[in-house]
Amino acid sequence: MKIVDGWLTQATRFSSPNFNIRPINQAVNLLVIHNISLPPAEFGNSYIEKFFLNQLPYDDHCYFEQLKGLKVSSHFLIKRTGKILQFVSCDNRAWHAGQSSYCGKENCNDFSIGIELEGTDHIPYEISQYNALHLLTLAIQSAYPEITKSRITGHEEISPGRKTDPGPSFNWPTYLARLR
Repeated sequence: MKIVDGWLTQATRFSSPNFNIRPINQAVNLLVIHNISLPPAEFGNSYIEKFFLNQLPYDDHCYFEQLKGLKVSSHFLIKRTGKILQFVSCDNRAWHAGQSSYCGKENCNDFSIGIELEGTDHIPYEISQYNALHLLTLAIQSAYPEITKSRITGHEEISPGRKTDPGPSFNWPTYLARLR
């Protein structure tokens, strides 16, 4: 896998309107792992993609009502099948972290890349997702060498008390052990 001009060449590409330019001279040096499912704990549909594209049909499920007006995106989404989708160029600022801080630095969206895994905190992720995440992480590290193994974290770590993902079902030791 390879990233060219901020885009993973092997990803299915979408263009979310929910992004902006990173601050001038801002190094990209953090990778944030998330999870998402829409509706909660339901997989294999296209609601996440529609949500990131501001096209979520709010009448399809009562849970969606609380998402009205939210503008959210992530750089990447890894489906349960291992398929990788990309919504925002890694060179731009996706809106995945919200209010956040890492090592004392606020606004993690400014300097991070976000990867969403289709899943929940308490349902095990698929082997295909770990395999895709591993290859994607290596491609990101190649394009953004300041993202070392020690600069990979979960949403729960940058937004403690507010977020819990990727949750206890995410196997950090296995994921990190596979990285060089």
